[in-house]
Amino acid sequence: MLYRLAEPADWQHAQQTGFFASADLAAEGFIHSSEQHQILETARRYYAGRADLVLLEWDEDALAAAGVRVAREWVPGRGQHFAHVFGPVPLAAVRRTWPLGVDEKGDFQLPIGL
Repeated sequence: MLYRLAEPADWQHAQQTGFFASADLAAEGFIHSSEQHQILETARRYYAGRADLVLLEWDEDALAAAGVRVAREWVPGRGQHFAHVFGPVPLAAVRRTWPLGVDEKGDFQLPIGL
């Protein structure tokens, strides 16, 4: 599974259109996504202070079946490979969603059951 931290407006738009897309797809040609072990660091780096994010879980097999290419590319600033999704994500590939919670100190917490 792959994961995406989504802006509420992008997730709402996806529910209306049937496809998730975000500003990074238009600007960079792909949607940034993470493996499970990368979620919290991504949230800390790019979304500090936010309590309104939606965590999306994408089925990589469903993306492939829909013809959406996924490539793991090296990100030097993070020292890791990250999955880049080259196209809008059909809602059929979204397996689960959660609000990304924060604790009393404001630190992000993974959803129970993930």
